[in-house]
Amino acid sequence: MPSRLPLALLAALAIAGCGGDDPPPPDPPPVRLTIASPADSSVVRTDSVELTGRVAPARAAVRVLGKAARVTGGEFSIEVPLEEGANVIDVAATLPGRSAAFAALRVTYDPRVTVPDLTGVADEEAADRLSALGLDPSRESVGGLLDELRSGERRVCESDPPPGTLVDPGAEVLLQTAKRC
Repeated sequence: MPSRLPLALLAALAIAGCGGDDPPPPDPPPVRLTIASPADSSVVRTDSVELTGRVAPARAAVRVLGKAARVTGGEFSIEVPLEEGANVIDVAATLPGRSAAFAALRVTYDPRVTVPDLTGVADEEAADRLSALGLDPSRESVGGLLDELRSGERRVCESDPPPGTLVDPGAEVLLQTAKRC
């Protein structure tokens, strides 16, 4: 009498899927994440930045510093507040059933202001430009007695600190002015 055990074992293996010809389905591709801006190691003069980028698939969720970012058509953006000095911003993109994507970038917030070159600019306009930058303009006449007799506007001859210098917001900038430098 032939044994039924091998036949029963073969039937169980066939039902369980062992020994079949179909390979298991491949894992879906991982989520892809690209940061467009700001660039890593950026130095900015404002206390926040708009972080933008792309994610695929377009329906993936994006979180920046733990906060949900708006994703539209695979593009995302979010305003990120910064502390003075170095900031590390972490970004995560997730979609159920797929491997997540992560990124981190460094952005330094340096609130200092660059003193502009105002040489030759009318003194009133130069003072207005400095005020608009958050600096404190002051003026000093350097043309002497004969300069007062000349016609025309007073213009900036030099500034202290000089153009290109980084200063803290609210810093005083002395404009040395004359009708002829």
